[in-house]
Amino acid sequence: MGKDKLRKFAEIDTFHNVYQMEEGKDLKSKWALQHFKNNNPIVLELACGKGEYSVNMAKFFPEKNFIGIDLKGNRIWRGARTGVDENIENLAFLRIQIEDIADYFGQQEVDEIWITFPDPQPQDSREKKRLTFPGFLNKYKGFLKPGGKINLKTDNDGLYAYTEEVVQQQNLICHKKTDKLYQSEFYDDVLKIKTHYERIYLKQDKNINYIQFSFE
Repeated sequence: MGKDKLRKFAEIDTFHNVYQMEEGKDLKSKWALQHFKNNNPIVLELACGKGEYSVNMAKFFPEKNFIGIDLKGNRIWRGARTGVDENIENLAFLRIQIEDIADYFGQQEVDEIWITFPDPQPQDSREKKRLTFPGFLNKYKGFLKPGGKINLKTDNDGLYAYTEEVVQQQNLICHKKTDKLYQSEFYDDVLKIKTHYERIYLKQDKNINYIQFSFE
Protein backbone atom coordinates (compact mmCIF):
# COMPACT_ATOMS: atom_id res chain seq x y z
CA MET A 1 0.00 0.00 0.00
CA GLY A 2 1.39 3.43 -0.98
CA LYS A 3 2.25 6.17 1.52
CA ASP A 4 -0.72 8.30 0.40
CA LYS A 5 -3.18 5.46 0.99
CA LEU A 6 -1.67 4.76 4.39
CA ARG A 7 -1.99 8.44 5.29
CA LYS A 8 -5.64 8.50 4.27
CA PHE A 9 -6.43 5.33 6.23
CA ALA A 10 -4.76 6.83 9.28
CA GLU A 11 -6.73 10.07 8.86
CA ILE A 12 -10.17 8.52 8.50
CA ASP A 13 -9.58 6.78 11.82
CA THR A 14 -9.64 10.25 13.37
CA PHE A 15 -12.72 11.56 11.53
CA HIS A 16 -15.89 11.82 13.62
CA ASN A 17 -18.02 11.22 10.51
CA VAL A 18 -16.57 7.82 9.50
CA TYR A 19 -17.44 4.41 10.95
CA GLN A 20 -15.44 1.36 9.90
CA MET A 21 -16.57 -2.24 9.88
CA GLU A 22 -17.72 -3.53 13.27
CA GLU A 23 -17.99 -0.12 14.96
CA GLY A 24 -20.88 0.82 12.67
CA LYS A 25 -22.99 -2.07 13.95
CA ASP A 26 -23.52 -0.29 17.27
CA LEU A 27 -25.52 2.39 15.42
CA LYS A 28 -28.06 -0.02 13.93
CA SER A 29 -31.51 1.54 14.46
CA LYS A 30 -29.81 4.52 16.17
CA TRP A 31 -28.14 6.49 13.35
CA ALA A 32 -30.43 9.53 13.51
CA LEU A 33 -30.40 9.94 17.28
CA GLN A 34 -26.88 8.83 18.21
CA HIS A 35 -24.80 10.12 15.30
CA PHE A 36 -26.84 12.91 13.71
CA LYS A 37 -28.56 13.92 16.95
CA ASN A 38 -31.91 14.48 15.23
CA ASN A 39 -34.85 12.55 13.85
CA ASN A 40 -34.46 13.58 10.20
CA PRO A 41 -34.82 11.17 7.24
CA ILE A 42 -31.80 9.04 6.36
CA VAL A 43 -30.57 8.62 2.77
CA LEU A 44 -27.86 6.12 1.75
CA GLU A 45 -25.46 6.30 -1.17
CA LEU A 46 -24.18 2.79 -1.95
CA ALA A 47 -20.76 2.31 -3.56
CA CYS A 48 -20.24 6.01 -2.94
CA GLY A 49 -16.62 6.15 -4.05
CA LYS A 50 -15.30 9.63 -3.22
CA GLY A 51 -18.70 10.62 -1.93
CA GLU A 52 -19.54 13.39 -4.41
CA TYR A 53 -23.24 12.55 -4.34
CA SER A 54 -23.42 12.25 -0.58
CA VAL A 55 -21.57 15.54 -0.05
CA ASN A 56 -23.66 17.52 -2.52
CA MET A 57 -27.00 16.04 -1.46
CA ALA A 58 -26.14 16.89 2.14
CA LYS A 59 -25.61 20.49 1.07
CA PHE A 60 -28.82 20.59 -0.99
CA PHE A 61 -30.95 19.02 1.74
CA PRO A 62 -29.86 20.11 5.26
CA GLU A 63 -33.16 18.69 6.57
CA LYS A 64 -32.02 15.14 5.73
CA ASN A 65 -29.13 12.92 6.88
CA PHE A 66 -26.82 11.26 4.35
CA ILE A 67 -24.56 8.22 4.71
CA GLY A 68 -22.08 7.24 1.98
CA ILE A 69 -21.14 3.56 1.99
CA ASP A 70 -18.09 2.00 0.35
CA LEU A 71 -15.37 -0.50 1.19
CA LYS A 72 -12.39 1.53 -0.03
CA GLY A 73 -11.20 3.85 2.70
CA ASN A 74 -8.89 5.88 0.47
CA ARG A 75 -11.94 6.85 -1.62
CA ILE A 76 -14.20 7.57 1.35
CA TRP A 77 -11.44 9.81 2.71
CA ARG A 78 -12.18 12.51 0.10
CA GLY A 79 -15.86 12.93 0.97
CA ALA A 80 -15.24 12.57 4.69
CA ARG A 81 -12.44 15.15 4.58
CA THR A 82 -14.79 17.59 2.84
CA GLY A 83 -17.45 16.92 5.45
CA VAL A 84 -15.02 17.67 8.27
CA ASP A 85 -13.48 20.74 6.63
CA GLU A 86 -16.84 22.27 5.71
CA ASN A 87 -18.66 21.25 8.90
CA ILE A 88 -21.35 19.29 7.04
CA GLU A 89 -23.06 17.82 10.07
CA ASN A 90 -25.75 15.87 8.17
CA LEU A 91 -23.13 13.71 6.43
CA ALA A 92 -21.45 10.46 7.52
CA PHE A 93 -19.60 7.57 5.90
CA LEU A 94 -19.60 3.84 6.58
CA ARG A 95 -16.77 1.58 5.38
CA ILE A 96 -18.16 -1.93 4.97
CA GLN A 97 -18.86 -4.67 2.46
CA ILE A 98 -22.29 -3.80 1.07
CA GLU A 99 -23.16 -7.50 1.25
CA ASP A 100 -23.29 -6.99 5.03
CA ILE A 101 -25.47 -3.87 4.96
CA ALA A 102 -28.42 -5.46 6.77
CA ASP A 103 -26.22 -5.70 9.89
CA TYR A 104 -25.94 -1.91 10.07
CA PHE A 105 -29.49 -0.58 9.62
CA GLY A 106 -32.68 -1.44 11.46
CA GLN A 107 -36.22 -1.96 10.24
CA GLN A 108 -37.65 1.13 8.51
CA GLU A 109 -34.56 3.18 9.42
CA VAL A 110 -33.76 4.40 5.89
CA ASP A 111 -35.90 6.65 3.70
CA GLU A 112 -34.10 6.44 0.35
CA ILE A 113 -31.18 4.78 -1.45
CA TRP A 114 -28.95 6.11 -4.24
CA ILE A 115 -26.72 3.83 -6.30
CA THR A 116 -24.46 6.02 -8.42
CA PHE A 117 -22.25 4.48 -11.11
CA PRO A 118 -21.57 1.16 -9.36
CA ASP A 119 -19.43 -1.59 -10.83
CA PRO A 120 -21.90 -3.13 -13.33
CA GLN A 121 -20.49 -6.65 -12.82
CA PRO A 122 -21.26 -7.50 -16.48
CA GLN A 123 -20.30 -11.18 -16.39
CA ASP A 124 -23.25 -13.53 -15.94
CA SER A 125 -21.28 -15.34 -13.24
CA ARG A 126 -21.21 -12.11 -11.19
CA GLU A 127 -24.93 -11.31 -11.35
CA LYS A 128 -25.27 -11.75 -7.58
CA LYS A 129 -22.73 -8.92 -7.09
CA ARG A 130 -24.91 -6.36 -8.91
CA LEU A 131 -26.38 -3.90 -6.43
CA THR A 132 -29.84 -4.28 -7.99
CA PHE A 133 -29.77 -8.09 -7.84
CA PRO A 134 -32.91 -9.41 -6.07
CA GLY A 135 -30.77 -10.67 -3.19
CA PHE A 136 -29.54 -7.14 -2.53
CA LEU A 137 -33.03 -5.72 -2.94
CA ASN A 138 -34.27 -8.09 -0.24
CA LYS A 139 -31.61 -6.71 2.10
CA TYR A 140 -32.68 -3.12 1.34
CA LYS A 141 -36.32 -4.01 1.90
CA GLY A 142 -35.47 -4.99 5.45
CA PHE A 143 -34.51 -1.42 6.41
CA LEU A 144 -36.28 0.85 3.89
CA LYS A 145 -39.40 2.64 5.06
CA PRO A 146 -42.66 1.83 3.23
CA GLY A 147 -42.58 3.67 -0.09
CA GLY A 148 -38.84 4.34 0.24
CA LYS A 149 -37.28 4.87 -3.19
CA ILE A 150 -34.20 3.31 -4.78
CA ASN A 151 -32.37 5.37 -7.42
CA LEU A 152 -29.86 3.96 -9.90
CA LYS A 153 -27.75 6.27 -12.06
CA THR A 154 -25.37 4.49 -14.47
CA ASP A 155 -23.60 4.81 -17.77
CA ASN A 156 -23.82 1.05 -18.25
CA ASP A 157 -26.68 0.12 -20.58
CA GLY A 158 -26.51 -3.53 -19.54
CA LEU A 159 -26.97 -2.76 -15.84
CA TYR A 160 -29.81 -0.38 -16.63
CA ALA A 161 -31.60 -2.99 -18.78
CA TYR A 162 -30.99 -5.65 -16.13
CA THR A 163 -32.47 -3.42 -13.43
CA GLU A 164 -35.51 -2.65 -15.58
CA GLU A 165 -36.06 -6.39 -15.95
CA VAL A 166 -35.65 -7.02 -12.21
CA VAL A 167 -38.15 -4.26 -11.38
CA GLN A 168 -40.67 -5.84 -13.75
CA GLN A 169 -40.07 -9.44 -12.64
CA GLN A 170 -40.26 -8.54 -8.93
CA ASN A 171 -43.47 -6.52 -9.46
CA LEU A 172 -41.85 -3.38 -8.08
CA ILE A 173 -43.18 0.11 -8.73
CA CYS A 174 -41.20 2.11 -11.29
CA HIS A 175 -41.53 5.86 -10.73
CA LYS A 176 -39.06 7.20 -13.28
CA LYS A 177 -36.79 5.79 -15.97
CA THR A 178 -34.82 7.13 -18.91
CA ASP A 179 -31.82 6.06 -20.98
CA LYS A 180 -31.03 9.71 -21.82
CA LEU A 181 -31.03 11.48 -18.48
CA TYR A 182 -29.72 14.85 -19.63
CA GLN A 183 -32.42 15.13 -22.28
CA SER A 184 -35.22 13.95 -20.00
CA GLU A 185 -37.89 15.65 -17.91
CA PHE A 186 -36.33 14.18 -14.76
CA TYR A 187 -33.12 16.22 -14.97
CA ASP A 188 -33.13 18.29 -11.77
CA ASP A 189 -30.63 19.74 -9.30
CA VAL A 190 -29.98 16.40 -7.60
CA LEU A 191 -29.45 14.53 -10.86
CA LYS A 192 -27.13 17.30 -12.04
CA ILE A 193 -24.60 16.21 -9.40
CA LYS A 194 -21.72 14.58 -11.25
CA THR A 195 -19.32 12.01 -9.85
CA HIS A 196 -15.70 11.74 -10.93
CA TYR A 197 -16.54 8.81 -13.18
CA GLU A 198 -19.60 10.48 -14.64
CA ARG A 199 -17.49 13.40 -15.88
CA ILE A 200 -15.23 10.90 -17.64
CA TYR A 201 -18.22 9.13 -19.24
CA LEU A 202 -19.73 12.41 -20.44
CA LYS A 203 -16.45 13.39 -22.11
CA GLN A 204 -16.70 10.07 -23.95
CA ASP A 205 -20.25 10.98 -25.08
CA LYS A 206 -21.76 8.09 -23.14
CA ASN A 207 -25.48 8.27 -22.36
CA ILE A 208 -26.48 8.32 -18.70
CA ASN A 209 -29.30 6.02 -17.58
CA TYR A 210 -31.54 6.62 -14.57
CA ILE A 211 -34.28 4.57 -12.91
CA GLN A 212 -36.20 5.13 -9.67
CA PHE A 213 -38.34 2.42 -8.10
CA SER A 214 -39.80 1.24 -4.82
CA PHE A 215 -41.28 -1.88 -3.25
CA GLU A 216 -44.71 -0.29 -2.74
